[in-house]
Amino acid sequence: MSLKAVILAAGEGRRLRPLTQNRPKALIPVANKPIIEHNINSLVNAGIRDIIVVVGFRKEQVMRHLSQLSFPVMIVQQAEQLGTAHALLCAKGMIKDDVLVIPGDNYIDSGSLRDIITIKNSLLYTTHKQPSNFGVITIEGDIVTSITEKPIKASRMTVSCGIYHISSELVWRIADNSMSEVIDAEIRLGTKITAIKAHSWQDAIYPWDLLTMNERLLTDITAQKAGIISSSAVIQGPVSIGKGTEIKPGVVITGPVFIGEDCKIGAHAVIEPGTSIGSRVTVNSHTTINKSIIMNDAVIASHCSISGSVIGEGCTIGENSLIVHKDGFIILDNTPIRSSCGVIMGNGVISSPNILLENVIVGNNVCIQGKSDKRFSNSVIPDKTQVM
Repeated sequence: MSLKAVILAAGEGRRLRPLTQNRPKALIPVANKPIIEHNINSLVNAGIRDIIVVVGFRKEQVMRHLSQLSFPVMIVQQAEQLGTAHALLCAKGMIKDDVLVIPGDNYIDSGSLRDIITIKNSLLYTTHKQPSNFGVITIEGDIVTSITEKPIKASRMTVSCGIYHISSELVWRIADNSMSEVIDAEIRLGTKITAIKAHSWQDAIYPWDLLTMNERLLTDITAQKAGIISSSAVIQGPVSIGKGTEIKPGVVITGPVFIGEDCKIGAHAVIEPGTSIGSRVTVNSHTTINKSIIMNDAVIASHCSISGSVIGEGCTIGENSLIVHKDGFIILDNTPIRSSCGVIMGNGVISSPNILLENVIVGNNVCIQGKSDKRFSNSVIPDKTQVM
């Protein structure tokens, strides 16, 4: 009997907008790879090679990316996003034996997967400081006694990672719903569900959570240096530099840092730990970037300082811009949400010189222009806004 893995990658990730406006959450790049690719690698490293991926929202993008991987996976489509259990049911016809169910949009390490595959009818759990965003579980000994999906008030910080090893018999009893509710119903019917503590698990509920995930995944990078690197550049710690990238004189890079292919890092720029930079990115001279994700084709002008930020694809940041990582609150869907970032910036943003951003979400295709010294703090700028 071989254990199949089903990766649930059909969801949208609405709370991660504007980053998921044009891509599903599973394809957001973290440490320069889409989240789902990290999970496929973890499965393969844990010895699981029979993998099904359930796709839905912007499925063509996911399917295109999966087709480019060196490891083959099977694909099933979920026509409507009706919950995680419904997504698993879409793959039901391909499941004959036990199955490992994992989300495609949060990270799990291979060691945790090696633990859970040894125990049928089990789940991975961890503790989280915001448990109400997850399925909150109670445990007696090593047995789960209940799961409450996203309670308004959580009495404990122990949460399900959304990763389950379930028997084929249980699969055939599943009805449409969330997996947490399905497992809780099984517990009430007397099914024994074993709790296994995860070693390393990261989810991103809000965009700034990606920064924590990025820092965690960068600790696993393999240091390599390609491209053209000036002899006067200082590179220390684990740093990966892709082919075709140019590192100019006086640059200082302190790992863990991942820089993709065909980038240009200008003279005396400083790239600090916890930063991943995509491909074809230009970072001009005397700019400092710290604990940030810079996606493909972005252009960062000279004399900028960027910390704790996610910069989307094809963005342009004007010279002398200051982007400061700050804690605060941002209003999302008429609700104040505790946030912590410099800027979360969608794709195709153009920002003029001398702009200050602190704890701000900037939507896709926004243009910030006009007089110098504009300041934005604890705010949201919607998609396609023209700021004069």
